Amino acid sequence: MEEFVNTLNSYIWSSYLIYLCLGAGIFFSVLTRFAQIRHFREMWRLLMSGKSSEKGISSFQALAVSLSGRVGTGNIAGVAAAIGFGGPGAVFWMWVVAFLGAATAYVESTSAQIFKEEENGVYRGGPAYYFEKAMGQKWYAWVFALATIVACGLLLPVVQSNGIGDSLVNVFGEGGTVNSFMGELPLTKVYAAVFIVLMLGFIIFGGVKRIASFTQVVVPFMALAYILIACSIIALNIDMLPGIFMSIISDAFTPMAGFGAAIGWGVKRGVYSNEAGQGTGPHAAAAAEVDHPAQQGLVQAFSVYIDTLFVCSATAFMILITQQYNVMPEGSSVFIVQNVSADVVINGPGFTQLAVDSVLQGIGKPFIALALFFFAFTTVLAYYFIAENNVSYINRTVKMPALRFLLKVVIMCAVFYGTVAEPNAAWGMGDIGVGLMAWLNIVGIIIIFFMSKPAIKALRDYERQQKEGVDKYSFDPKALDIKNADFWENKK
Repeated sequence: MEEFVNTLNSYIWSSYLIYLCLGAGIFFSVLTRFAQIRHFREMWRLLMSGKSSEKGISSFQALAVSLSGRVGTGNIAGVAAAIGFGGPGAVFWMWVVAFLGAATAYVESTSAQIFKEEENGVYRGGPAYYFEKAMGQKWYAWVFALATIVACGLLLPVVQSNGIGDSLVNVFGEGGTVNSFMGELPLTKVYAAVFIVLMLGFIIFGGVKRIASFTQVVVPFMALAYILIACSIIALNIDMLPGIFMSIISDAFTPMAGFGAAIGWGVKRGVYSNEAGQGTGPHAAAAAEVDHPAQQGLVQAFSVYIDTLFVCSATAFMILITQQYNVMPEGSSVFIVQNVSADVVINGPGFTQLAVDSVLQGIGKPFIALALFFFAFTTVLAYYFIAENNVSYINRTVKMPALRFLLKVVIMCAVFYGTVAEPNAAWGMGDIGVGLMAWLNIVGIIIIFFMSKPAIKALRDYERQQKEGVDKYSFDPKALDIKNADFWENKK
């Protein structure tokens, strides 16, 4: 099984996908005239000014839901893995993919707003919807919807819950073992799996509104607490920060683990963390109540900054400043750098836990375990929200209400399996899910651009209204020659 997963990953995460992610970011940055820089102040304003309705959630709630998908195990264990496999230079390439990816996030999220629908009093949308309406290819939309249901309902939750299980073992030990069809399993992981599944079931059976309400409280709290701890550690070692920063820059171009390893792992874990271009963020963006589609596109672009430039950077600086990491290129059995025990799993939260514990002794491991629980758990909730959106899309044609119930059961089983699984197997499954969605979504939004440029037209229209100083923004797709934007055409 693990060999099959690794083989499939080698095809999906070839150098072509890495070039596609970076190339799409450059392409859309140029087309939007680097909107991720020009409209930074507007992003802040929009974030605080939106309101929810009976049909949709606020811009802040949509940001929280999408952040709960972006900010997860990748920010703690993923950054550690990028450093462990690609060296410090991988962090630089995570920054690059975040900066460029913000433009991609704008395009995909604005497109989701333009082509969203109202279903049973709730807004629905995402790549499947804009592929059908803007590209005119329903088969492609179905392929994406099915791939997303598999990725977000089965593959990606495995990684998130695996991080929780591993972090708890690092704190409490195995606590004994129990025999199962998967072999001997640590009791700590089994207990954690049962608890997580019960909590997950309580929330997902409560609906999308409960997800939004939960995440808008938890996500800001967990991110703030984590960053405060990181800033404290950095402040205590502030004299080392310039040297660490320079090592990241120098290693990006003369990498210890090889140029391909630094770029590859930086982009791979960068996309996994911030999800720009993956096609997950547009689902939350479509659910937002806004006056103009471009507004939510800009808010979602800002979420990429929060994820990578703040949270991921905090993790990286903690690990590098405290030197609690090893570097071993993928496929090798020899450490290039070894600062900690060889027993610490690279594909896990161990480096981050050691980094915090080296400064705050006795606090680091349990704190990271707690933070990881909130990061990962809310990410699983976001994955359910995304998978359910795509089930709704498919149900427009096949009319099988039981699919939603089946999705709930599948994602709960995936979470249980992920909590007790081995890290390499879990991350391999997650990488397949991310890669499949990224291939389909990025290729799709590029094709849509060449066909009709809806997101770019929306940005130009929004900027025009900004210059005119309108009191209330409006969006008329017919005036912009954007077809099949039925929701906005019928909005009064």
